Amino acid sequence: MKREIKVGNRMIGDGHPVFIVAEIGINHNGSLDIAKKLIQGAKAAGADAVKFQKRTPEICVPKDQWNVERDTPWGRMTYIDYRYKVEFSKEDYSVIDKFCKEKNIIWFASCWDEEAVDFMEQFDVPIYKTASAILTDINLLKKHKTLNKPVMISTGMSTMEEIEEAVKIFENKNHLVAHSTSTYPCPNEELNLKMITTLREKYPNTPIGYSGHETGLAPTWAAVVLGASFVERHITLDRAMWGSDQAASVEVNGFNRLIRNIRDIEIALGDGIKIVYQSEMGARAKLRKVK
Repeated sequence: MKREIKVGNRMIGDGHPVFIVAEIGINHNGSLDIAKKLIQGAKAAGADAVKFQKRTPEICVPKDQWNVERDTPWGRMTYIDYRYKVEFSKEDYSVIDKFCKEKNIIWFASCWDEEAVDFMEQFDVPIYKTASAILTDINLLKKHKTLNKPVMISTGMSTMEEIEEAVKIFENKNHLVAHSTSTYPCPNEELNLKMITTLREKYPNTPIGYSGHETGLAPTWAAVVLGASFVERHITLDRAMWGSDQAASVEVNGFNRLIRNIRDIEIALGDGIKIVYQSEMGARAKLRKVK
């Protein structure tokens, strides 16, 4: 079995260009205008896909947190009201769906509960992602499996045993595994990028990728060198914007640089077979003393 999966018109896996996901998540702060700007920025930078997050607030927010008040850009409100404020409606996602199709960029979402999966199925997204926080939600993973669509499994805040249990559900079919550390932003000493190698060895038929939350770009480039078939980074208009994920995100100009250098790295890696290039022949004839 080859280490590859088809998503839309793209193949993800060994021998294919790295699949690059710009995670919008909730960095749109409930604004369709901001979401469109982020989609445009991701497309201009060369991203293959944008990803949102979808929650059903009354399911995902613990009841003892519902009425806890907090300061938000819309004033002081209860946490449950805030969670609704940053959730897009069916009408909003219809606009996003149309906009992404016009821009020719794949879009999908991390669904945090089973109702959110049902909601997203209205738009027939070609792939899903399970957030690190719900890696142990077995019923949700099983629901994803029944859809027979590719699923990216994110592995932050998880033990190896928990990862194994999650992967086992998919029976080695239609899934991808993303190494991740769930600290926002994540210090370099906790990125543990060699886990990409560990996962590639453990799951030889599964595309392995990287979901990064660091503040720089170099670790993501290193992930590509280590064999990541896909990478995901949060995208934002401004890292100083309000929101829990903004500081661990990459601004649009940074995304341009991130992707441009990933493509350069892919070219530079070559195929590992030693040859003498035609461009070296002049120097070889001039400088080599051995005939």
